[in-house]
Amino acid sequence: MMELNLLIENKLGLHARPASLFAQKASAYKSTIMILKGEKSVNGKSIIGIMGLGVKQGESLLLKIEGPDADEAAAALQKLVANKFGEE
Repeated sequence: MMELNLLIENKLGLHARPASLFAQKASAYKSTIMILKGEKSVNGKSIIGIMGLGVKQGESLLLKIEGPDADEAAAALQKLVANKFGEE
């Protein structure tokens, strides 16, 4: 299992559009992708789960990725977040 910390920098946090983009990107991989924020843990492939975390700008998330393509998934998701979901 690999763990990755991500800082959410886009202005509106993980609202509907970036949550959808994140879930779509995560769903392209076979690996299990979990997102942890505080005591909450959600499936990284679930738009509703991601939105339910209420992630705001400046907050960090911990991703736990396990599976055959974990490295590729981690790199793709890290790039998506670093590019602020293409919003800026």
